[in-house]
Amino acid sequence: MKNSELQLNIISPEKKLFSGMVSSVVIPGVKGRFGVYPDHAPLISSLQEGAITYSASGTEQSVEVKGGIAEVIQNVVTICVV
Repeated sequence: MKNSELQLNIISPEKKLFSGMVSSVVIPGVKGRFGVYPDHAPLISSLQEGAITYSASGTEQSVEVKGGIAEVIQNVVTICVV
């Protein structure tokens, strides 16, 4: 059965910016923005300056970042930002 949500963790060296279940997330990768949805293939990507946008509980939210790295594995998205 397919999952309908992802666990999203956005952290910085200072604090946790977000941790929760989301239906999708759009990430500013160095080669362009890309979307991550449930059951996405594993990946690691560097980030460029821009907004991480995610949908949680039917509401779209965003976090502005200057860069970082994202990892997607088994419906868990972990993003370390600066």
